[in-house]
Amino acid sequence: MVIGHHFMIQEKAKIQKDNLDLKDLVNTHLSIQFSLDGFSFCILDKELNTFIALGDYLFKEKTAYTPQNLLTNIADVFDSNSLLKNKFNSVTVSHVNDLSSFVPSPLFDEDKLSSYIEFNNKIFKHDFFAFDELKSHDMVNVYVPYVNVNNFFIDQFGGFEYKHFSTTLVETLFSIYKYSLTPQIFANICESHFEIIAIFDKKLQLYNTFKYTTKEDFIYYILFTAEQLKMNPEKLELKLLGNIEKDDELYTIAFKYIRNVSLLENRSEHKYDAAITETMKRHYFMLFHQF
Repeated sequence: MVIGHHFMIQEKAKIQKDNLDLKDLVNTHLSIQFSLDGFSFCILDKELNTFIALGDYLFKEKTAYTPQNLLTNIADVFDSNSLLKNKFNSVTVSHVNDLSSFVPSPLFDEDKLSSYIEFNNKIFKHDFFAFDELKSHDMVNVYVPYVNVNNFFIDQFGGFEYKHFSTTLVETLFSIYKYSLTPQIFANICESHFEIIAIFDKKLQLYNTFKYTTKEDFIYYILFTAEQLKMNPEKLELKLLGNIEKDDELYTIAFKYIRNVSLLENRSEHKYDAAITETMKRHYFMLFHQF
């Protein structure tokens, strides 16, 4: 645990292969995900096709969650974790926030990026806008990245690839379930929010982020989404991933109102160090699929 003046960093997970020395490894990939309230990473040994390390940190702000505090927190994580100081063959970064919007490619205009965000979110004059192209799905994801953190990563790694978290999430779910004929809703569960992704007829029907504090909040948003999309709770499939287990209250209440509920299966082509449990594979599903 690292304690600062305005913030506290809680280490939630730290796993690394026994006697791990990255300097002895020839070909490694680093995946990073971060939001205002947390930072996580994993390391893949490409030669062995095996994940060999995992780290997860929760930021508990005493004042406010801001990009400035975020940068300070991430810098402290880098200072305290020697694994992150190594050289990597490739690095990918996911920005996790709700400042994003999917736009159909025919309607996309690169000169009007701010207009896609400003109707659903508060934006500022100095905000920088980026976009990810999902070419195989004929849409573009416009979002606001944390530029100060990107600049910090440039100093650390020289070069890296970054995307919005929702881009990777949607692309991954499509790649796994693209041939399914059943209407599907996916919920990616986090500490105080969750993402809903609805896929039907091989198309993205909805993506949105919802804040929740109770299990009733959670099931309300699931059922409201199903109703708006005219999906029958008796026929749709609800798949849960992220911070969720079968004995959790969110799973229990979902199963009460929806007939077909299941935890998302891990279908990764990679292997995992023995210390990485099945629960961790589901909790960090997107981190492990970020390439």
